[in-house]
Amino acid sequence: MADRVHHRDSPEPDSPRKPLSPLEDTPVPPPVPGTYVIQIPKDQIYRVPPPENQGRYKRYSRRETRPLRRCCCCSVVAVAALIVLLAAAAGIFYLVVRPQSPDYAVSGISIGGLNLTSSSPVSPAMDVAVRANNPNDKIGIYYLEGSSAEVYYTGIKLCDGALPVFYQPANNATVFDAALKGGAMVLTSELRQALVSDQTQGRVPLTVKVTAPVKLKLGALKTWKITVKVTCDVTVDKLTSTAKIGSRECHYGVDIF
Repeated sequence: MADRVHHRDSPEPDSPRKPLSPLEDTPVPPPVPGTYVIQIPKDQIYRVPPPENQGRYKRYSRRETRPLRRCCCCSVVAVAALIVLLAAAAGIFYLVVRPQSPDYAVSGISIGGLNLTSSSPVSPAMDVAVRANNPNDKIGIYYLEGSSAEVYYTGIKLCDGALPVFYQPANNATVFDAALKGGAMVLTSELRQALVSDQTQGRVPLTVKVTAPVKLKLGALKTWKITVKVTCDVTVDKLTSTAKIGSRECHYGVDIF
């Protein structure tokens, strides 16, 4: 009986293998029986301490917030103490010095250069006498450079200039003159007629505005620069060198800084 010859199946040609990605090159261990593997995107993972470390995390958080709270409390206390000290110093200063506001008034005015009978340009010139009264017993006033004085008629500036530089002691009233000049200006027919009408009635309304930087002196101490602004509404009977003031009303303000 002839032996049968069993032919072995020929091996299949090797199929081309797909290259593995870097992550696939690392073998992943199989999960432990009874467990599950859950894949979560990175952007949905939150850093939360595990339950066994939550107590330690809270203790560390409290330690970090305590110094910040102490610093905030110290800052609030320091600011409150500074405010109290400043208020106390201001109260003592007021009780000791008793500061009073100076007052100002236009005591005289001389007008020239306003020829209303001609249509040619005019160049107004005025000498304004301002009376400054310092009623304080212990405060002197330095009037500094950089002042200005202006005269207006119905909102139109006629002339301007500056005040003299001087020192006014305590309990003193000083009258200082300000020489004001205006450039050549052409008066409109309406403005000229209004000036003539007011002069005929003997009541020409003028507004004098004064801005003066000053420093207050208390003993050997001087304050920083303070700006005094004075506005006086006056009426004169005529626009000449012999003009007389009929009525006057002044008010002023102060820019501390």
